[in-house]
Amino acid sequence: MLLVGSSVLSYGDAMHTVGEHALTLTPSVLEYVPLLDSLRRILAEPIHADRDQPPFARSTRDGFALHSADLPTGAPLAIIGRLRAGEAWNGLPLATGQAIEIMTGAPVPAGADCVLMVEHATVEAAAGTLSVTSSRSLLPGENIVPAGAEARAGDTLVHPGVRVGPQHIALAAACGYATVTVHAQPRVGVLATGDELVPINHQPLPFQIRNSNSYSLAAQISRCGGIPIIHPPAHDSLEASQSGICAALDCDLLILSGGVSMGKYDFVEQALAKLGAEFFFTGARIQPGRPIVFGQLAAPSGKKLPFFGLPGNPVSTLVTFTLFAAPILGALAGQTNPGPHFAQARLSQLVEARSGLTRFLPAYLESNVTGATIRPIPWHGSGDQSAAAKTNCFLVVPEDIAYAAGDVATLLQL
Repeated sequence: MLLVGSSVLSYGDAMHTVGEHALTLTPSVLEYVPLLDSLRRILAEPIHADRDQPPFARSTRDGFALHSADLPTGAPLAIIGRLRAGEAWNGLPLATGQAIEIMTGAPVPAGADCVLMVEHATVEAAAGTLSVTSSRSLLPGENIVPAGAEARAGDTLVHPGVRVGPQHIALAAACGYATVTVHAQPRVGVLATGDELVPINHQPLPFQIRNSNSYSLAAQISRCGGIPIIHPPAHDSLEASQSGICAALDCDLLILSGGVSMGKYDFVEQALAKLGAEFFFTGARIQPGRPIVFGQLAAPSGKKLPFFGLPGNPVSTLVTFTLFAAPILGALAGQTNPGPHFAQARLSQLVEARSGLTRFLPAYLESNVTGATIRPIPWHGSGDQSAAAKTNCFLVVPEDIAYAAGDVATLLQL
């Protein structure tokens, strides 16, 4: 067992340690749920095509199905019928000089090899003919999706490990899946520590604060697909910390908040050590969140229970959960790419360098059709919940790096 405080890693090494441990975790049991109930859950078994997609050659336009070779002649074409989506052509294959009016999504009749868009045709209703409005030619296959072009029967369309979104539900519905198989949601214990904490429905005294961290962590856990289990806060003593941890071990992941700094009344690491915890690291060179602790200890079930000790300041808690705890939670849920997730955009202003720390600064991503801009949010340190509430991302500033306005920078997605 590592000595408490002996392993403070760079951000990159801390992330590598978390990623390596995530690979060793086994997702929980399987559940079979109605299709709509699978939203935001992690798929455990693949979704297969039950038939070719599309099952027939499909028109992508409202217009006329015809022979492409007929267009260069300029001769009017006889309109011999009409096809809507959901109908099949039961007549003879289309012959030279003939056309069939067709709607988007309808099956292209045999004999036709292209679809002329309706806006490019002139129809003579009395004569039952059409002609092209201009000198226009079409290639064979134009405005048609061939049968099986999207998928063949039996193809895997969605692989396990994907977090199910509306697009996956639509595809599963198209393939006849009324139910899907997902991983059970990991149960995550949440234990805040601190004599200053009172319940959120209490009026705090001037020296007290409400226990907001348990609720922010529960919200993040739920958003990541876990089931939060909030425990009563532990007081600032070794005995209370140890007792609180022991009471919270019946879970798949344990998140502790507060009590992990080097202060006289920070007892979480000592309590974990007395319980035989193995520490993977006891700090990361980041701001906010430097005192983060990551390790594992034996649960009553005999399995190794991963845990995080997160700093108690609210912004630190938000950042460190997103960076480190969320990937472990995602791995426990069976997610193939559990994060963290980053993107890039241009900075709106200068950001100065600072040595020794990778910084995650509150920021707001503004985007439109022309591009995206990161705007840093003024803040007063890692206890500034008002600043955190104005953010939708965090600007990532590597150590010893400065940015000028207009530079491309990386952001941590929440």
